[in-house]
Amino acid sequence: MKKFIIAVGLLTLASTAFAQGKSCEELKAEIAAKLDGKGVSGYSLEIVDKGTGGDGKVVGTCEKGTKEIVYKR
Repeated sequence: MKKFIIAVGLLTLASTAFAQGKSCEELKAEIAAKLDGKGVSGYSLEIVDKGTGGDGKVVGTCEKGTKEIVYKR
C-alpha cells in the first residue's frame, strides 16, 4: 500500500508538470495506463472542475489548471 501511495504522489507531480500541453482525456488515459501497469484495480478517474473533487485524490490537472483528474478507489 505504501508503494501505491508513493506512486500516486509521483504521478501527481509528474502529471501536473506535463498537463499544460495535454488534453484531459489524454492525461487521464496516461494515468490509467500507469495505474494498470502497477496492478491497481477497482479505481475510477474522473475529470472535474478545479476544486470540486470531493472525497477523491487529485492526481493531475489539465486545461491550463481549470480541470482536475480525481482518483477514487
